[in-house]
Amino acid sequence: MAHDMSDHTLDATRRWQMKRLLRTIMRYPSGSVALACLLVFLAMALIGPWAAPYGPFETIYDQDEMPVRLAGPSAQHWLGTTNHGVDVFSQLLWGARIALVVGVLSALGSVLLGTLIGLLAGYFGGLVDEIIMRLTDIAYGIPFLPFALVVIAIVQPSIGLIIILVIAFLWRTTARVIRSQVLTLRERPFVLAARAAGLSEFAILFRHVAPNVLPLSFLYVAIGVQAGVMSEAALSFLGFGDPNVMSWGLMLNDAFRAGAMRSAWWWVLPPGICLSILVISTFMVTRAYEELVNPRLRKR
Repeated sequence: MAHDMSDHTLDATRRWQMKRLLRTIMRYPSGSVALACLLVFLAMALIGPWAAPYGPFETIYDQDEMPVRLAGPSAQHWLGTTNHGVDVFSQLLWGARIALVVGVLSALGSVLLGTLIGLLAGYFGGLVDEIIMRLTDIAYGIPFLPFALVVIAIVQPSIGLIIILVIAFLWRTTARVIRSQVLTLRERPFVLAARAAGLSEFAILFRHVAPNVLPLSFLYVAIGVQAGVMSEAALSFLGFGDPNVMSWGLMLNDAFRAGAMRSAWWWVLPPGICLSILVISTFMVTRAYEELVNPRLRKR
């Protein structure tokens, strides 16, 4: 009975926090617009492959069996076509799924890894903390883009590899922030009481300390989505993305190689604008969530 009441209280607390987050977002017009944009991108990612009129690499031919190359926007092709006669609107819809998949998975993976490392370093301290923090310093000294280019040049490029590379570099900031929080939490009375009650160190760490840093971890999930999306776009634009998967970065890379960056605006602007709006929208929603978890940022 007590367990059921505890679960009910926890569910009620989560619902209250979600409603409060939505109220915080809706308080600002920019937050409302950002949330609407994210929902649009989510819909594009979910239904895009089925809603796209053509495949991401499908060449379109005219009545004379000639590719419809660099055709401007029209009723048949809302965003025109590429130099190979591929429908730009269809590519845009297919690319939305890759952007969100890479962004969300890399963010979740990096936050999970960073939170675990931060918990261990901050709670146990001493030699454990020293070793972990020195490894973190070394990781900070490795630049992401050159390292990723070398790895991808050696290994077959793929979306999975890009996600792993982003996770390998995004965890550093999360680990440092979580560690600083745990350094204060481990001295709180509830931790001392749990230790006096005979709980093991790992039980205290994951049952009592970890739940108190999760709101901060969720904040870095949103921040990680931005970094993951932009990292994949940058690598694809440089020609180191997965050539078998359509992404917004690959669209820009194709336009650049075709020399159409200035002439075919309908090919260049859509992926660039989508990337910008997605990153800005994520930032605005993140700002609202940060205000929720940090009372000092709230307006009185």
